[in-house]
Order: sequence, then structure tokens, then C-alpha cells
Amino acid sequence: MFTLGPRIVVAMDFDNADQCLAMAKRLSPLDCRLKVGKELFTACGPKIVEQLMEQGFEIFLDLKFHDIPNTTSKAVKAAAELGVWMVNIHASGGERMMIAAREVLARRTGKSPLLIAVTVLTSMEAGDLSGVGIECSPEEQVMKLARLTHRCGLDGIVCSAQEAPLMRTQFGNEFCLVTPGIRLDNSPADDQRRTLTPAAAIAAGSSYLVIGRPITKSPDPAATCKSIIQTLP
Repeated sequence: MFTLGPRIVVAMDFDNADQCLAMAKRLSPLDCRLKVGKELFTACGPKIVEQLMEQGFEIFLDLKFHDIPNTTSKAVKAAAELGVWMVNIHASGGERMMIAAREVLARRTGKSPLLIAVTVLTSMEAGDLSGVGIECSPEEQVMKLARLTHRCGLDGIVCSAQEAPLMRTQFGNEFCLVTPGIRLDNSPADDQRRTLTPAAAIAAGSSYLVIGRPITKSPDPAATCKSIIQTLP
């Protein structure tokens, strides 16, 4: 069972360390965790994760590993040794890959990160899936991959808030649901298609909310973060 703690995960979508660290100083680890994705990690390497953790933040390493089982499990092990709070892999990598990743964490002594799987990217709609040969709705594909993830013993999945109620019904409260595509009432949808507000997403069953530009582009990121927390049920 995972301990909830701060439910907002701020997406640090920067291409350099200076901007990222400056933003971190405008946030509080009491109110949020931070997500380090591919752009920032590629630009700055593991050092940026260490620097953010030195400021007291727990880190979701969002690199969406997807490779052969041996390679993926070694990448997950490296993430664990870095000390991150959460790491993700692609469920479409299959059962053997996910089990290998889970088992490498199970063999560790001490605390390991939460291991979650990406199902269907929130930017994808039915037409996008059809374009890559998947002839079902996003909801159907999410459920297929979520069942596989649960069967493989992972801690949870990344899914949109629209799928969260069904995930809760199927897998219970101990399955972690991480929801990107969160927008405030007055913010544009940008490139996340299946979106809900923070309060609606939590009410739908999401465990954690990944929020980027509505916080990082606001005049006062810390105040925006606190105002979001106040709206949560």
C-alpha cells in the first residue's frame, strides 16, 4: 500500500537546470512532488534529480522505459538507486518486461520507488490509436493494459481521470492512479486531450495529479499550488 502524501506532482518541463531549480525554490515539498521528464533529464542528467531532492522534493522520474526486459529492469534499478519516489514504464512493453522491472525492485533492500505503467498517452484519441493499428477506443485499450499491469504486480498506472472511476472499481484503492492532463478551470487544454480539473480528477478516483503549466506559468506557483489543494475533496 502506498502512502499518499502530497497529491500534486508538478511537471518540471524545462530544458535547463537553472530554470528548473529556480522554479523549485518557488514551490514547497510540503505541498507537491516534482516530475522530471525526458527533456529535462536528457539535458541535465541524474544530477538534476539529486539537486531537486536536496531541496526536499520527492521525484517522479517520468522516462517511460520501454525496451527488452533486461534493459528495462536495469534502467528501473538505476532509477531506484538514484533515490526517486516513483518511476514508470510502458505497459505495452508486455508482461515479461513489467515482471522483470518489478522483480529487480523486489530484490532491493531498503525503500524502492513506486513502479507504475503508462497505458494510453492522454494526447491520444481513437483516431490516433487506429493510426497505429489499435482498433478500439482509448478506454478499452487503457483497460486491457491496466489489467495486464495489475496482473504483473505493479503499483499502479498512468491514466486519464475519465478512466479513473472504472480503474477504482476494477482494482481497488491500493492501485495507484496517476493522472496527467490536469487543467484549471481557466487554463487552455494545450496538448492534453482528455482533461479534467483537479477536484474532478480526485473525485473520480485519481491518486496523484500531474500539473505543469497551470502552476509553473502562474505568477505565484506556490500560491497556485496551495489554492488547488484547497479545492480537493
